[in-house]
Amino acid sequence: MSQIRSELGPEALILSDRSRDGMVEVTAALETDEAPALRQHAAPSSGLHDLEPFDPGPVRVPPPRQHRAAAPPPGRALDPRLAVAFAWHGLAPSLAAAIGGGPLAAQCARVFRFTTLPLGRHDSPLLLAGPAGGGKTLSVARLATRLVLAGQPPLVITADGQRAGAVEQLAAFTRLLGLTLVAAATPKILARALERREPGQPVLIDAPGLDPGDPQQAADLQALLAASGASMALVLPCGLDPNEAQDIAALHAALGAIALVATRTDVSRRLGGILCASAIAGIPMAEAGISSSAADGLVQMTAAFLADRLAKGAQPITGTGPAIQAASPAEPSRVLVHAALPLHIAAQRRNTQRN
Repeated sequence: MSQIRSELGPEALILSDRSRDGMVEVTAALETDEAPALRQHAAPSSGLHDLEPFDPGPVRVPPPRQHRAAAPPPGRALDPRLAVAFAWHGLAPSLAAAIGGGPLAAQCARVFRFTTLPLGRHDSPLLLAGPAGGGKTLSVARLATRLVLAGQPPLVITADGQRAGAVEQLAAFTRLLGLTLVAAATPKILARALERREPGQPVLIDAPGLDPGDPQQAADLQALLAASGASMALVLPCGLDPNEAQDIAALHAALGAIALVATRTDVSRRLGGILCASAIAGIPMAEAGISSSAADGLVQMTAAFLADRLAKGAQPITGTGPAIQAASPAEPSRVLVHAALPLHIAAQRRNTQRN
């Protein structure tokens, strides 16, 4: 990919790739009078030369929206077992009180908001954004697989020109699905790529990772959204510190995120970061990543799913011995003592032998 851009320039539009004679053949194009048609898509209604250069102008990020979790119903004390589980998950006390005042599934349905991703034939493109390494590319691959199996092959675009290997990683999935991957690292190229969308065809866009502390990255993301007219879903991994997760979600909410995809629920058991982020930033939850499978790794996020995961709480990790069993909130240091003591003794022995 780097060789193509060095020879054709940064405006090169990568159209397809395939394996041939033990090598990878990549098809790319520059702006011409007539846009080449992709193998799955009809020719665009107008040539690339008709497009005006995209200039988003100065971008101002609006302040984050403020949302409050629903208040708990009066007269219901929090079950002590749920209190322990909620503390283990890292829920904010106000949020724990809000969902602990009645049947857990019903309370989750009352307090949290849920939605579905806009993947219909007449929906706008869907852009997946979020922090670097949060699972955006794999989520795009999973959604593309779902659409292919449903008989609606999508147009897949990667706008991530920052991370090394980003195009190649997604190309490995689209190649298996028989889809063409378009690389569009700038708003102008992204607008051109979307002209190749067939009527009613779903579009998935993989955005670059966003650093909440970098205003320029936020402006770049907003420029991609303006150029594509896409709806944005925030891809957020479980296991983040709740305060960090809230900061990330608040920024994406200010940029217009309409849904949240929670990844790594299979490997990070604590949901506090995800739930605090959704409730405080006001972003409805849509999907949960439950496995590494591309075919069925995402499921619809529901109140019943959350209630089941929250109620399980700090269940011990089985088959690993007492040194790394999950500790109760009342005894947070026991695990550290059991794990550190053998290391301390071994270090003392080594020091004695040296002396």
